[in-house]
Amino acid sequence: MTVQVDRGEDGITTLTLDRPGSLNALNHAMVGDLTTALAAIRRDRDCRVVILTGAGRAFCAGLDLTGYGDDDQVAADGEMLRTFDRQREIADLAHRLHELPQPVIAAVNGAAAGGGLALVCASDVRIAAPEAIFAVSFIRAGYSACDIGVSWLLPRIMGAGRAHELMLTGRRFDAAEALHGGLLARTVPAGELLAEARRTATDIVGNPPASVELTKVGMWIALETPSFRAAVEFENRQQMVANMTEDRVEATRAFLEKRAPRYHRR
Repeated sequence: MTVQVDRGEDGITTLTLDRPGSLNALNHAMVGDLTTALAAIRRDRDCRVVILTGAGRAFCAGLDLTGYGDDDQVAADGEMLRTFDRQREIADLAHRLHELPQPVIAAVNGAAAGGGLALVCASDVRIAAPEAIFAVSFIRAGYSACDIGVSWLLPRIMGAGRAHELMLTGRRFDAAEALHGGLLARTVPAGELLAEARRTATDIVGNPPASVELTKVGMWIALETPSFRAAVEFENRQQMVANMTEDRVEATRAFLEKRAPRYHRR
């Protein structure tokens, strides 16, 4: 397996991209393994938060340009059709991260370039070690910089002006610039990265499950909503759904009684 899955009893599942010798570059096997893992997590109601990280010294260096590993399918389907299918398979990872009911925390331990940067952008919370390096990269390999959702996500996260410069140049930028530009929530020493990601995940798990899911959905929907009034109307309906759950009642009682809540996902 090119993706290691650690399903914790605390509701936190850690996914580790595990091709360290290739800087966790995306190939056919890894894309398939990550797709399978995300599909299983989506169905796992006991999983409350996902941490995504990389093995070794990189998070994900992007597409494996030494070979994707689907030559048999290229021979069967032809290069044009197979390349289009390949593009859809890789881009679907951003959709799957984006649409998970569980929040995703990217713990960026090293280089996150090309498709790796796309996975970071599609996550909900981003924490990095100071050694982390980021780059759009696609344009420097001869492709469009608009790939795997980055043309939509990066301007909304870092601002259009900054994103345009990063995408047109393809230059590398470090964790300090990523933090200043809003891509990262914070940076922590490399040795504390996973522990910090788990602390953040534990804080999220402490909130009612339905409230967390509704908040993740609502935050992303708000970025696509064309008016303030429409966004507020959507929020109003979210509040009605949350208010009708048993966990909301328990959360309110626990808050007033100054005790830890006991949620039942109802």
